[in-house]
Amino acid sequence: MNGIKVITSREIRSYFATPLAYVFILIFLVLSGVFTFYMGNLFEREQADLIPFFNFHPWLYLFLVPAISMRLWSEERKSGSIELLLTLPITRFQAVLGKFLAAWLFAGLALLLTFPIWLTVNYLGDPDNGVIFSSYLGSWLMAGGFLAIGSCMSAVSKSQVIAFILTATVCLLFVLAGFPLVLNVFRDWLPMLVVDTVASLSFMTHFGAIAKGVLGLQDLVFFFSVILFWLLATTVVVEMKQGQ
Repeated sequence: MNGIKVITSREIRSYFATPLAYVFILIFLVLSGVFTFYMGNLFEREQADLIPFFNFHPWLYLFLVPAISMRLWSEERKSGSIELLLTLPITRFQAVLGKFLAAWLFAGLALLLTFPIWLTVNYLGDPDNGVIFSSYLGSWLMAGGFLAIGSCMSAVSKSQVIAFILTATVCLLFVLAGFPLVLNVFRDWLPMLVVDTVASLSFMTHFGAIAKGVLGLQDLVFFFSVILFWLLATTVVVEMKQGQ
């Protein structure tokens, strides 16, 4: 655990050592406000809830999360510092987990800084704060899933640009998996069991369930399973790429 803490704290400090962290947080907060109050028509709806705010989160994460994760391993391999990192008395998985936790905590901080929007809704009306809290938790879990995918994609290539594109592409597939338009394509030539399996992989489906205020076990298990799977895949990729 000490090794994981060391890696996590090291990564968090590295985020704030460059303007990247501040730029990401600023863009996230600005876009969250724009999507909520303008594109989401929060005032025109005359309803005290944050449905417009959370509806845009999957699409925000598609572009902003890859910007965080693209440097997790690509930068280490490009600079050669990965060799020093892997000589520390920790396992490969601990290194992967430490770097992921730092990115996930950073994403959580950006999400936490949107609390003025929550306060605004409470000032304007009487929202169901339990549902809003559940939605925040679901959003953070979804960000964790995106970051775990991004961690693996970052380990694949030394190029941060390629890592960004790969992460955005794979995450988009997970978002679109539950859309009727996509499922209809599969229904024409695949068994319903396969179609249902594809639908169950959709981030939107599980996030939507949590955003309704229902913390179902299957949705929590889904996100943690996705995170664990991609972190294990990252560990395998790091092991394979060592010395290259």
